[in-house]
Amino acid sequence: MTTPDGAQAERTGLAWRRTALASAACTVLLLHSAAQRHWGVSLVPVLLAAVTSALLAAVGVRRERALRSASPVAMSPLLPAVASLAVTVTATSVAVLH
Repeated sequence: MTTPDGAQAERTGLAWRRTALASAACTVLLLHSAAQRHWGVSLVPVLLAAVTSALLAAVGVRRERALRSASPVAMSPLLPAVASLAVTVTATSVAVLH
């Protein structure tokens, strides 16, 4: 068994951060596109993407802290399910509204 401060927690935290950063980059691109389209309904995917980025970052922080604790516990299946749902809703809104 690895120590609580081992590489697994760090790798997991970094993976979640990379995902949140990529989501934030997509949010900026959507924001730029919405500005060129004179806002309107194009702003909905931007707002959903921003919420998704924040959600991914929050889940990542929570997961890394849980892995670094003295007795790591499994992540609740609800957290990644909610994050996946947020990504799916955002992608659908881009396809439909943008």
